[in-house]
Formats: sequence, structure tokens, C-alpha cells
Amino acid sequence: MPFNSLVFLFFFLPATLFLYQVGGHRLRNYTLLLASLLFYGWGGLISLPILLWIIVGNFLFGLLLERLQPGWKRQVTLTLGIVANLYPLGYYKYTGFLLVNLNNFFPNLHASFHVPNQSHIPLGISFIAFHAISYLIDVSNGRASGQKNPFQLGLYLTFFPKVLAGPIQRYAEALPQLNLRQVTLAEFSFGVERFIVGLGKKLLLANALAEIADPIFQAPAADLSVAIAWLGCICYTLQIYFDFSGYTDMAIGLGCMFGFRLPENFNYPYVAQSVQEFWQRWHMTLSQWFRIYLYIPLGGNRLGKLRTYCNLCAVFLLCGFWHGASWNFIVWGMMHGIFLVLERWRLAALLGRLPRIVRHLYLVLFVMVSWVFFRDDNLGEALHYLGAMLGVGTIPQANPWILLKMDSQVAVFVVVSCLLAFPSAPLLTDALGRFVGGRTSSKELLVNILSGIKVFNLSLLFLLALMAMASGTYNPFIYFRF
Repeated sequence: MPFNSLVFLFFFLPATLFLYQVGGHRLRNYTLLLASLLFYGWGGLISLPILLWIIVGNFLFGLLLERLQPGWKRQVTLTLGIVANLYPLGYYKYTGFLLVNLNNFFPNLHASFHVPNQSHIPLGISFIAFHAISYLIDVSNGRASGQKNPFQLGLYLTFFPKVLAGPIQRYAEALPQLNLRQVTLAEFSFGVERFIVGLGKKLLLANALAEIADPIFQAPAADLSVAIAWLGCICYTLQIYFDFSGYTDMAIGLGCMFGFRLPENFNYPYVAQSVQEFWQRWHMTLSQWFRIYLYIPLGGNRLGKLRTYCNLCAVFLLCGFWHGASWNFIVWGMMHGIFLVLERWRLAALLGRLPRIVRHLYLVLFVMVSWVFFRDDNLGEALHYLGAMLGVGTIPQANPWILLKMDSQVAVFVVVSCLLAFPSAPLLTDALGRFVGGRTSSKELLVNILSGIKVFNLSLLFLLALMAMASGTYNPFIYFRF
């Protein structure tokens, strides 16, 4: 049940909000848990028993970890718990990939196991596994107490705004909100505003960009001109940002409606001037999870430069593999890991001597090239597409069907999307504030005017999103596949 569906907007969400308020303080977590299970089961009923098994298993592991004293027994129990959480992720997501590559490397082996159908991969299995591992590690390390109530743990693992694609909220951060929270009118209003903004990002920007990027990436690379290949890459670069940040905005907004403060996940990543800064702005909860639960336990940067470089490469190799069972994702992850190593070595110092615009172009070009591996289905297609971007092995013309979509409106739309991918609105607000200065009466007038403009814009944005939802075809969120 995607957020950008009429069923969710006009049935599921209003009904859940109503029951949440009517049930009162004692029943609100149970109401949200039942709603979350219904939300999850709507998208894949066959996956619901697996989700329930994960909840029960982690509840039992948490109880055991709390009873054990620090030492080897607790470490062994924690390891078994982590392996148990990774098992369904590995089985459903990576069995086919590993089996194919095993037979490719050892053709005489003829290994044959039951390979689950890709359509049967449980929804959000990667994000659920990361939340479950966070729970076990935080309990084992004493960062938070284990749950004595399995329904509370179930809500943490299945809370419907974040169960499918995050943001990833660490258990130690979520625990206080599970036990005590309030919903004020201001927080609820902010949640509605944030949800509408995310809905607009997805339906009006990401989906429209997909209509340009998808046919370009699906066309034979040899049929693409250099300009069309770059256009496809630019559109996908913008599409994945608005798609994923739009989902995050909606998740955060929904959390606010129920009193939860989910962590921010994006901070205008395309303004970054280095790969390191990019990961401080893009999918921030994922990079924080890897830093806290993998990079630091591996030694972080405390064991010398060589070990630091190895740790960075290992983390981003796993980060790429986490995104999908494909060599493309592994290459994508290793590209980011290698450039992080190069920046720590000498590249960052060299970039520091260059103008800001050069540093920014370096980051944008690197990210765009890496997105080609992220977008295409296999390495061969990605390399051919990169060749098209460089004019290698292509015919200087585009597929006629693609050309029919290339008009002046596309150019305007891409430019507007680029502007919105940068902090244009905050900069404009700051500029207005500086223009008004210290004049109190002018400030009050400005606040009233901006509030009226905001309400009008949000109403218009919601109306346009509903029109796009009613007339458009279903276009799932990109990160649902992970």
C-alpha cells in the first residue's frame, strides 16, 4: 500500500488516525502495531509470517542478552542473533546471485539449490534486518534496555511509515518515543506539511523525471546521442533524489502525526563538494548505521591509515551489496569506497586548493557516473551507457520514440528540478529575513504573508498531486526494490 495511493490517503490513513485518537494513551501503540501489520500485509500477505517470526525471534534474543553478563556468552548470543536476522535477508535476496556466480566460477560444480522467486522477496527486508540488528546491538552494549513487551518491539520493527524504505532509526533513539510521546497541533500540522511536500516530490517531480529517464536507459546504447545519454543520466540523478527524499519526507510527516520524530535522511546532497560530504547528506541514516555498527567495530580510523582504508572499502562494498544482489551495486559501492580512500589520502587536500565550483563539479560528475551502475541491470549495459555518454561506439542520433518526448517543456522541467534539488527555498527565506532587518512590524507582516503563501502553495501542491495520482500510472518508489 504505497503512500501515493488513493486507498492509503483516503481510507487507511484517516482510519488509523481516528482509531489512534479514540483508543487513548493505553491502546495507541497496539493500534499502530495492528495498522502497521495490515499495511505490510496489504503489500505482501505471504511475507507477514516472516515478519512475525522476526519479531518473536528478536524479542527472545533481547531477553537472553539482558540476562547474560558481559563476556563471551553474550557475544556468542549477539552473533547468533545477528546471523538469524541476516539469514532471511541472505536467503531471499542473495541466493540466486550467489548460486549463479558459484556455477560461473566452478562450471563443473553444477550447484543447485532452491532459489526463491524474486517476486516473493519480503517487502522492506533489508530495512527490517537493519532495525532488528540495531535492537540487538544496542541492548547488548547497554545503550538501551531490552523490551519486556513484544508488542513494543513489534511496533519499532514494523512502524508503517518506515518499514519499507526507512529512514533507519536506531533502537536507542526510538525507545523513549515508544514509551512516552505527545502529539501537539503544531507537530501534527508540520507532519501534514511535510507529507504533502514529499507527495509532490514523488508524483510531480520523480515520476515525471522517470518518464524521461526510463525510455533513455531502456533504449540500446548504440542508438543514443551523447546529449540524450547525458540527459538520461541527469534525469535519473534528479529522479532518485526526489523519489527517495520524497518518501522520507512522507515517512517523517506521518511519524509526526503519531508523535514520532524520525531522523532526517537528506540534506541537499547535490550541494556537496566531496564524496565524504555527499555521504553526510545522502541517506544519512544508512551511513550512520554503517559507521556505528560496522565501521567503528572494525576499528574505524584508530588503527592506522592502511586499516582505515581497508575499513572504508569493506563498509562500502557491503553498502553496495546491501542495495542489491548484482555486480553493478558492488561496483557502485566500491567506487564510493575507493574515492573516500583517495580523499583521505591526498585528493581532499588537492581539492581544497581548487575553487568551490570545481569541487562541486567533481562531486556531481562522480555521482552521476556512479548512478549509471546503480540504474542499469548489469555491468555490460552500464559500460555501454557510459560509452554513449562519451560518444564511444554510438550512432549520432537518438531513438525516434525518445525524440518525441524531447521538447522545450522538458528543458524547463529539468532546470526547475535542478533548482529545487538545491536549497533555493531556505536561501530565499534567509534573504527576505535580512531584507526586513530588525523592523518588528515588517517582520510580523512578512510572517503573515509567508504563512498565507505557504498554505496556498501546499493546497495547490496537494491538488496537483491528487490529479497526477488519479490520471497517472503506478510508479513504485525506487527504494522499494531494496
